Amino acid sequence: MKDHRWPGLLVAGVSFILPAALMVGCLAWAYLRYGALPQIGAVLYGIKPVVIVVIAQGAFRLAKSAVKSTWLGVLGLAAMLAAGLGVDPLLILAAAGVLAGIARLGNVRGWAFFVGPVAAAGTAASAVPVGLALLFLVMLKIGATIFGGGYVLVAFLRSDLVVRLGWITERQLLDAVAMGQVTPGPLFTTATFIGYILGGVRGAVIATVAIFLPAFVLVAVSGPLVPRIRKSPTAGAVLDGINVAALALMLVVSAQLARTAIVDWFTLAIAGVSALLLFRYRVNSAWLVLGSAAAAGLLFWLRLHHS
Repeated sequence: MKDHRWPGLLVAGVSFILPAALMVGCLAWAYLRYGALPQIGAVLYGIKPVVIVVIAQGAFRLAKSAVKSTWLGVLGLAAMLAAGLGVDPLLILAAAGVLAGIARLGNVRGWAFFVGPVAAAGTAASAVPVGLALLFLVMLKIGATIFGGGYVLVAFLRSDLVVRLGWITERQLLDAVAMGQVTPGPLFTTATFIGYILGGVRGAVIATVAIFLPAFVLVAVSGPLVPRIRKSPTAGAVLDGINVAALALMLVVSAQLARTAIVDWFTLAIAGVSALLLFRYRVNSAWLVLGSAAAAGLLFWLRLHHS
């Protein structure tokens, strides 16, 4: 049976990823070709508030398991401060894990307050030329360091592609996440959409392979190790610290992107109704995306015919 583990992993993984990646790739093609049309802009205008609510719900779900103590709550607040100041998400995750491990070994917990100011380097967007090799490396890094839930992906994408490299705008990032919500399959196919925007079909393939590749390796290698790691109190504390930092990243990025998504009474109403349906009635996010798109389309039609 051991001889079939890698082929089985590859077949199962590709079968899970490929349909969604193809669908997102087609949506990316349509986005580039027709995205400038006012009708498409109206639909995306309605979808973006739902994306913010979905990310917030992901953070809420993670919070129920991540914030296990007052200490972890303080660490999470420090991580939020760091994220707000523009510290790199990878540094925040690493620092939170190290501090949690140190605290478990009996050192001063107050060190957590150094997570925020440490290298508080808000980085301004710089016009770095888009290159497929660099795109591969960026997506590979993101895929290898995502921890604590899929929506942490959005924080990494914003930090690297919007702020640091200036390759896409926050509006395009929200559009990409929205497309990932419409299609069945993993949120990581957002990378497919972004890759297509930046480099066409080759960019889509490179971004998809790069972001999923670490997951294949980590699942195969770490599967038997995770239960053993969790049995170690110090290693478990490190994982708890990383989890609460991931929660902080999700909260901060949802607040940052909300400034782009919620811009008037209609988008505020969409966000409020979506929050009610998602948190209270647990409606599938895909239905919320489709419903908000229909509502925005109707609003556009009404405005068009009453102007």
